[in-house]
Amino acid sequence: MAKPLVAVVGRPNVGKSTFFNRISGHRISIVEDSPGVTRDRIYADCEWLGRMFTLIDTGGIDTHSDDIFLKEMRHQAQIAIDTCDVILFFVDGRTGLTADDEDVATLLRRSSKPVILVVNKIDSMAQQDSIYEFYSLGLGDPYGISSTNMTGLGDLLDALIAQFPEKEEEDGSETSVSIAVVGRPNVGKSSLVNRLLGQERTMVSDIAGTTRDAIDAPLTWNNYRFTLIDTAGIRRKRAIEDESIERYSIIRSLAAIRRCDTALLLIDAQDGVTEQDTKIGGYIHEEGKACVIVVNKWDSIEKDTNTMETFRKKILNDLKFMDYVPVLFISALTGQRVDKVLEMALSVHEQAQRRITTGLLNDVLADITGALQPPTVMGRKLKIYYATQQSVAPPTFVLFVNDEKLMHFSYQRYIENAFRKSFGFEGTPLRFILRQKERSDRQ
Repeated sequence: MAKPLVAVVGRPNVGKSTFFNRISGHRISIVEDSPGVTRDRIYADCEWLGRMFTLIDTGGIDTHSDDIFLKEMRHQAQIAIDTCDVILFFVDGRTGLTADDEDVATLLRRSSKPVILVVNKIDSMAQQDSIYEFYSLGLGDPYGISSTNMTGLGDLLDALIAQFPEKEEEDGSETSVSIAVVGRPNVGKSSLVNRLLGQERTMVSDIAGTTRDAIDAPLTWNNYRFTLIDTAGIRRKRAIEDESIERYSIIRSLAAIRRCDTALLLIDAQDGVTEQDTKIGGYIHEEGKACVIVVNKWDSIEKDTNTMETFRKKILNDLKFMDYVPVLFISALTGQRVDKVLEMALSVHEQAQRRITTGLLNDVLADITGALQPPTVMGRKLKIYYATQQSVAPPTFVLFVNDEKLMHFSYQRYIENAFRKSFGFEGTPLRFILRQKERSDRQ
């Protein structure tokens, strides 16, 4: 299931970024003792008691200022509120309750999202009484913490994960396959969605950035149910520095990738693979999503006998980390090969759901290691005792070895390629987890 999104919001300079850095374990956000430092929405994957979630750090909400940067940050925070599952509302225990806090609380109540009130900068027991005035916000029990001293964080995180939905069990029942259509602006995402739906469901324009929201549309095809997610184009950061509205569309697109089953990465045939296409593809790969690379506007390319195959090889060479992904050439404008899109999306989704029995997996593993012996490092040879498949979407395998440090990247890549040759897995990344067996377990 998709990781819950948690937005950290509040007025400027209440310690949101300090908290974000503490929980994420990295100094990702810039922390400075002046309001308005955090201007970009920043996110990081975090974990507490086995529950994964994505934390979104936002700029401070100043409900009255006309300053252009503060207005942009207010808009940015609103987008995070709209897309998140749970809100952490930060206030300052040293300063006490302010009119701005009350305004932000009113905004959050309108969101209908679960809100946890966090009173930050409670650095000593003597300050504990200062949290009581925040009950007047009507947002339930406040949690007093100190992000700087790392106190009170455990209780807060316990309360946070209690708001998450229960983990979904795999029951094999029929569900809708969600497909996120992602890519740079103006590559034809909305045109493709409209063509698949057979109607003008989303606005289409030659102006980059026409689509600003991630729009869901249901579709039934060959007795299969799909949800198509048309997303805003993801542009290079330097290209959107002065275009705040598009800037806020990025989190929606990334959130769409996180919650989808399959991603369609649209590439403009006229431009080929760009730096931004590579970044988007990298995000899909890291999220473990099944993917189809869809080359749109193929009707605009002059062709000969080998044009398609040459183009395919060039794309997979430029996206070497995704060389397992099928490539489809279409024209959303004319409808050329659009009928293959859902077929391929469903195929890679099914590959991502594949389970291999432990017996068959280890038979293949024995053949793999027999054909090419594991590497030896400083006189010590890697031994792979056996393997099991831990999960699907993406298929994840546990390899039990004598020493994790002896596994070289190239040999793991060799195992991955051999698994693909034996079992398929077209269009889905594979994950490997190395487990070192204790000496007593090897008998």
